[in-house]
Amino acid sequence: MFNRTLVSLAAAAALFAPAAGAQDKAGVEGQHALCIGCHGIPGYKTAFPNVYHVPKIAGQQPAYIISALKAYKAGTRSHPSMRGIAASLTEDEMKKLADYYGEPAK
Repeated sequence: MFNRTLVSLAAAAALFAPAAGAQDKAGVEGQHALCIGCHGIPGYKTAFPNVYHVPKIAGQQPAYIISALKAYKAGTRSHPSMRGIAASLTEDEMKKLADYYGEPAK
């Protein structure tokens, strides 16, 4: 049951991932899989550490995404999952993820 739920969540998340477009996806493929599991499902809520709504990150300002990731990495924003994920990212990976999910340049 648990494995089926994970597969279902992953499949649903893939449907709502940002469009590939002309954005450079080099180096993002493995990293963004960590994001879409929660942030790619419209209206998704998680129960860890408390029940809360998971915000949509696709279309956010890239600078905001980078700032949030740096704050999680530094511990000034606290969420156990996000802190662990951000701690594993380099600044270059944060920028690539922000560019991938961020609002397209106009």
